Amino acid sequence: MNSTNMLTKIDNTIKYGKRHGGFGIQILYPGLIRPELNDSGFSTIGRIDHARINPGTLIPMHPHQDDEIITYLRQGQVRHRDSKHNMETISNQRVMVMNAGLNFYHEEQVLDDGPLQGLQIFIRPESAGLRSRVQFTQLPEIYSVNNWRKIAGKGPDYPLQIRSDTWVLDLRLEKGDGIALPKAPARNCAFLFYVFDGKVNINEKMCLEAGESVLIENEHPLFSAVTTTDIVLLITQTDSVHFDEGMYSGNLQ
Repeated sequence: MNSTNMLTKIDNTIKYGKRHGGFGIQILYPGLIRPELNDSGFSTIGRIDHARINPGTLIPMHPHQDDEIITYLRQGQVRHRDSKHNMETISNQRVMVMNAGLNFYHEEQVLDDGPLQGLQIFIRPESAGLRSRVQFTQLPEIYSVNNWRKIAGKGPDYPLQIRSDTWVLDLRLEKGDGIALPKAPARNCAFLFYVFDGKVNINEKMCLEAGESVLIENEHPLFSAVTTTDIVLLITQTDSVHFDEGMYSGNLQ
């Protein structure tokens, strides 16, 4: 990766849409904004699925391999069952990471309490063939208002562990308030700032709306909320070792 200072906006036109019955997702491959990299992902960030799924929808048992998968919901609930004999209900306060190495399967059943909206974030592991496991954490509050909250990452400060140099945080930025990026957890980091819902200005020059994001390298922008905005922040160490042939997180180029 180069050390050029950049703020690269990723709007919704770059996403791929999929719909089948009550299941709909918009897929972001962040690397597609950098064709010179010849990689559909960006460093350890493979892809982000923004899902909107009707109540009662069943996503039947299916495999994952060599993917670190964060399930992060803002609306609705889903019942998760997997080949490690876990059965849990995921919600806007219950977050899951599936560290899918070899021989891992799971299914999801959306519960009848309203439509589901959330993200599945596919991160690249540091190497192939790692042991599969599943982690859960209970958030004390639905939203972290005007403060960055650590969700998943590498290191003891994160409640859910990712097996590569990747970190995920979230934030609800209230209308009229502003914030800067958190301190980078390592050297040579890039930030992917994803607007889940709402509208935010960057340095009063760039505007992001729901589903849009910006890739930030060697910049220190200020963000101000035009409306109350829910944000997910991904941080990747751009020169870290990672495996880019995972089932969903891998390079599609």
